[in-house]
Amino acid sequence: MSSQIETNEWADAEHAQAFLDRREGLPRMDVGYGELLQILPANPRRVLDLGCGDGKVMALIGGPGVAVDFSPLMLEQARARFHADDVEVVEHNLNAPLPDLGTFDVVVSAFAIHHCPHERKRQLYGEVFDRLEPGGIFANLEHVASPTPDLHQQFLRLIGTGPGEEDPSNKLLDVETQLGWLREIGFQDVDCFWKWRELALLAGHRQRV
Repeated sequence: MSSQIETNEWADAEHAQAFLDRREGLPRMDVGYGELLQILPANPRRVLDLGCGDGKVMALIGGPGVAVDFSPLMLEQARARFHADDVEVVEHNLNAPLPDLGTFDVVVSAFAIHHCPHERKRQLYGEVFDRLEPGGIFANLEHVASPTPDLHQQFLRLIGTGPGEEDPSNKLLDVETQLGWLREIGFQDVDCFWKWRELALLAGHRQRV
């Protein structure tokens, strides 16, 4: 059971802060966030953000909901951001089964699920499906695997990551495998809605009753 709830480097405040310091300067990130917002409903009734970090994406989406993360630094910053809003910030490690948080018409994640082992990724997608209301959408703006080692090295150079500087928490997986999982679970209209190198937006709906 311990392997299911193992933590990773993101529990370390220095590691988490290093990402926040770099985020705004990473290429195409703002494009990815914009593409994410474009496929979501304008006025969601209830949003679940998996691996919310400092709350950036949840704040962009707006609306009430729940934001989960396990990094103490990220939780502190998210709670400070939402202290007067109707967003509940919950401590939870995505390697463990999702707690009972109710149902949602929007579930999102941004650059978090790739830190989970592959088997757990698929389990988590199933748990998301179970928590989606009919007609609801799951959108995962994600760091995915390149098709070849050379393309991976090109990506690292483009984002300014030198040899030996890769995040050891990364467990990257290709787009097609993940899209296949979403379809097998029962998501509809599954697609990769945007992609630049190793950044990709994967999404699907739960069918209306």
